[in-house]
Amino acid sequence: MAIPKILLYYVFTPLSDPEAIRLWQRDLCESLDLRGRILISKDGLNGTVGGDLPALKRYVRKTRQYAPFKDIDFKWSEGTGLDETGSSLDFPRLVVKVRDEIVSFGAPDSLSVDADGVVGGGTRLAPAELHALVAERGDDVVFFDGRNAFEAEIGRFRGAVVPDVANTREFAAELDSGKYDHLKNQPVVTYCTGGIRCEVLSSLMKDRGFGEVYQLEGGIVRYGEAYGDDGLWDGSLYVFDQRMSVDFSDHAAVLGRCQACGAATSHMLNCRDLSCREQLVACENCVALTAPACAAHAA
Repeated sequence: MAIPKILLYYVFTPLSDPEAIRLWQRDLCESLDLRGRILISKDGLNGTVGGDLPALKRYVRKTRQYAPFKDIDFKWSEGTGLDETGSSLDFPRLVVKVRDEIVSFGAPDSLSVDADGVVGGGTRLAPAELHALVAERGDDVVFFDGRNAFEAEIGRFRGAVVPDVANTREFAAELDSGKYDHLKNQPVVTYCTGGIRCEVLSSLMKDRGFGEVYQLEGGIVRYGEAYGDDGLWDGSLYVFDQRMSVDFSDHAAVLGRCQACGAATSHMLNCRDLSCREQLVACENCVALTAPACAAHAA
């Protein structure tokens, strides 16, 4: 029986010919019946793809054969299933594109990348090192969410600062607003889903005078693998595919509240207006009664 899996990965490394990488990655995924989204820029590669286990293992092996990608940290998770063709149900299609940025902060010229990754980013902390920092520094440690604000509605690190941003392009202005200047002399730990957004965010924070900036290596995914729901993380992890959210254990806290009835839920879905990209917390009972909509499209 085919086993559905999903890969989440990225690498920051200089690429002289992003278009050639795009064609190679597209052809490789098509040959293996993989679906998902891969973004490529002059600064590296960022992907999430799903398919059956043997095909994904071949994808990992082939991708790592290209020298700049040999050390990619591939993160594995369970997929929902496969269709009759053997393609992932978690992604509607395969998208492979060249962009100015592999994660869209709207600041491509402020990012410096060499063969070792992002230049001038935060100090990396493995999950155990994060616990050691908190044990040593206690309440002085500030968790800083590097995701869109709606993602934190169903899960976040305990006591985290959650910036009021709808997308990553708003982070630079949010940092420049002065709201977080009081944190510039404290240890700040940035975190995000798999680590990529914090690569850029921690660099932006250091550029703006934050003196002690860390980034959670491997993101929430790696932390959840290490500690599940028995550490500093509470709730469910939002993911950008058809699963919408994943839990690390059978005793995950439920932080989300249905926008319609207020019931506790980790269930999320898209606004019913097809032109809207807003994500909503809505319990399954309310969804069954009527498809929810964001405030702008509720009428």
